[in-house]
Amino acid sequence: METKELLRHIDHTLLRQTATWEDIRELCSDAIRFETASVCIPPSFVRRARDYVAGKMKICTVVGFPNGYATAAVKAFETADAVENGADELDMVIHLGLVKEGKDEAVLEELRAVRKACPGKILKVIVETCFLSREEKIRMCRLVSESGADYIKTSTGFAGGGATTEDVALFRTCLPPGVRIKAAGGIRTLEDAETMLQAGADRLGSSAIVQLAKEKAQAKRG
Repeated sequence: METKELLRHIDHTLLRQTATWEDIRELCSDAIRFETASVCIPPSFVRRARDYVAGKMKICTVVGFPNGYATAAVKAFETADAVENGADELDMVIHLGLVKEGKDEAVLEELRAVRKACPGKILKVIVETCFLSREEKIRMCRLVSESGADYIKTSTGFAGGGATTEDVALFRTCLPPGVRIKAAGGIRTLEDAETMLQAGADRLGSSAIVQLAKEKAQAKRG
């Protein structure tokens, strides 16, 4: 796959706790230059980033990040606030404790509350696969599909485990065609990215791929 095509699937991501506005601005500039799918940034920077990109780039932010154990009401408020500030896409973390307890209706209620808070926006549900059994992953595919969310996402990248091709392939077999997959966590090379897309992912969350593209472009000029 050509690097330019691959970049169209990237959510260019910066979520580290010490990120500054200067870091976010540079992230946005690189995303515009390399035509990524979006930038994925902390909620506190959404409004400034929206104004800075001026419609040239989609703004994605996170909800309930990274642990997911806020109440459904808090997540819905976070979502509505992000939308008001200019977010186009929301990546929310599920309540893993509810999943482990088998409280599927409570999980679904939370997902629907967040979905209701961002009408017309893209919603991605982070299920943190490194903590889930195969059976739980399959259940989450069903719940995400029933909730009306647009994507299931593998990982936050903050839990010690990231995306695997096995999980992406499993999700693809369990999801209806209209629900897409975002792989995130540990995608550090162009080969990693292409492998995830081949396994069935449509979006990739990565902080490294654009830097590799920059280095590749510089090498060609040199």
